[in-house]
Amino acid sequence: MIFIAVRFTVRPEYADEWLSLVGSFTEATRAEPGNLFFDWSRSVDNPRMFTLLEAFADDAAGAAHVESAHFKAGLEAMSAAIAETPQIINVNIPDQQGWGAMAELTPKP
Repeated sequence: MIFIAVRFTVRPEYADEWLSLVGSFTEATRAEPGNLFFDWSRSVDNPRMFTLLEAFADDAAGAAHVESAHFKAGLEAMSAAIAETPQIINVNIPDQQGWGAMAELTPKP
């Protein structure tokens, strides 16, 4: 599995419309055959910071994503709205295909 975390700091005037701005990009990516998840969150401390957690089944799925028309269109749309270059963590995790259960915490009965 390829796991990617990206932090975006957006311009103040785009903070409240960021999720709409990336909406079609998000939907198209989630529909890709090799996409495992593609989830946005917004910082509770900085309303201009958004974090994207995404994963792809393998290198081929990651490459197909980067080569897609919606990826290129998404970058173009985001480039006018970001305040700085995004920060990224990109790792390949062998033998993992999505989220696993957390061993240290379970619901109380």
